Amino acid sequence: MTNPPQTPEQPQQFRSARSNRFVVPGWTNLVAGKPDTVEIQLDVDKKDQHREQASMLIEYWATNEDLTLQSVLPVRAFVAAGNDGWCVFVPSQGRVLVRALDPQPDPPILASHWINVDPATVPGTTVNVTVKFPEVATPVQNLMFNNNSGN
Repeated sequence: MTNPPQTPEQPQQFRSARSNRFVVPGWTNLVAGKPDTVEIQLDVDKKDQHREQASMLIEYWATNEDLTLQSVLPVRAFVAAGNDGWCVFVPSQGRVLVRALDPQPDPPILASHWINVDPATVPGTTVNVTVKFPEVATPVQNLMFNNNSGN
């Protein structure tokens, strides 16, 4: 990991030495005595980066009973990061839950995906998670669908 110089205009933000992605704050050294061995790269489809209310909720569970860390990463953070993107680091143990949510459409969109991290995972492993929200039907499309559903 690298730590670029801090300026008043740009606060300190860690980056991955491997991918040069921004590291979500707090997502290093999650378990005492266990090195960060897995880089989970997070992406949002370019077509979805306009979603003003959408977010990713990222959770790390060191054990099935221990929610170790939980963070919210707004989709607009991907726009701000440009082509650099975001990532988190976890040790070779536990589970990571990535939830994508957008409360703006009606009904809201919620999807989730578990990543089980095997203790035998080779250090330096990279996992990529790309979120692509489904297209939201317009009210006219909903009316057309509902009108045809009775046939």
